[in-house]
Amino acid sequence: MRDTELFQAALGLGTPWSVSGSRFDAAARRLDIEIAFAKGARFACPTCGAAGCPAYDTEQLTWRHLSFFQHEAYLTARVPRVSCQACGIRQVSVPWARAGSGFTLLFEAFVMALVASMPVAVVARTVGEHDTKLWRVVHHYVEQARDHADHGEVRRVAFDETASRRGHNYVSLFVDLDCRRVLFVADGKDAATVGAFAADLQEHGGDVAKVAEVCIDMSPAFIKGTAEHLPQAAITFDKFHAVKIVNDAVDQVRREEQQGRPELKRTRYAWLKNTTNLSAGQRDTIESLSRRNLKTARAWQIRLTFQEVYQQPSHQAAEALLKRWYFWATHSRLPPMIDAARTIKRHWDGILRWHDTHVANGILEGINSLVQAAKAKARGYRSTRNLKAIIYLIAGKLELRLPT
Repeated sequence: MRDTELFQAALGLGTPWSVSGSRFDAAARRLDIEIAFAKGARFACPTCGAAGCPAYDTEQLTWRHLSFFQHEAYLTARVPRVSCQACGIRQVSVPWARAGSGFTLLFEAFVMALVASMPVAVVARTVGEHDTKLWRVVHHYVEQARDHADHGEVRRVAFDETASRRGHNYVSLFVDLDCRRVLFVADGKDAATVGAFAADLQEHGGDVAKVAEVCIDMSPAFIKGTAEHLPQAAITFDKFHAVKIVNDAVDQVRREEQQGRPELKRTRYAWLKNTTNLSAGQRDTIESLSRRNLKTARAWQIRLTFQEVYQQPSHQAAEALLKRWYFWATHSRLPPMIDAARTIKRHWDGILRWHDTHVANGILEGINSLVQAAKAKARGYRSTRNLKAIIYLIAGKLELRLPT
């Protein structure tokens, strides 16, 4: 078998395309494969699809292909422009590459497979290309997949912000709680992000009126955005954020008290952990300090009781306990605990609704950890657009429709 026949079979080219020649440069570690079309061949118009259009002229183009062993491989062809009676002069599409790309479809598929598990900059060094070119490939396939995404069955959504870069720069992630996928990533963390999500949901076949549940933290912006843009959705406040509010109050009590009680120094994490997670030393510390009539010990007992709200067997039992807890916390004479209790009171219904829905932002926290790990591995991203593309790629469960 001649080299042209071998490459013809390997590339899977069909009429009117064929391999017309090849050049191999061992010193440059490069293989060039030349492709031509049969003389007198006619093509379909790439715009309207009309068949039998004659070639008007040609333009020589080159595409990077999958490596030939350890050598870079390139395809070169004179691509015709055809004369269409309806559309005028148009350049035809070639079966091995998409329009405007300097890479073949199989090379792009290889790049996307690598990008799913390593930073784009590392992939660029691996394949010997500039990362800007590879980002264009990533954006093309991610945006194409998002265009075809169907959000018609979305009923329960959780959203939260995550840092996009150092400083006060954030993006907000909107996650389908049932399919466990990122639906949308918005710039910022204000109420307008919920409006942007609602618009995107509609564009992808969803219906804001059918979104019945949302799980959020106690951000006023998210609460306002939900009321304005997801009017049928009932709010469940994430229980981990609710517990964190009480935890922060306990830590504030400890910091204020330790100024006159030095034995409280270096005990922060012992007061914030659940009792089942305490080490033997931390458990001894808590037991010892609890006998000294400390304000921190009282605040800690209030925190433990608040967590029991989520262990109650029913909504009614939880509400009864929460009412007793609220009275205790607001009469504790501990200002941080009183402030925390009043915050809980302002979000009373959404906190108790957890007993009806049992939804939480645990999925979002897991996705956020993946995003931050990818960001750390890549040492950050040049633009928010790049970060969004990676979030969709690793957590959007997109159908990328890559060539095989």
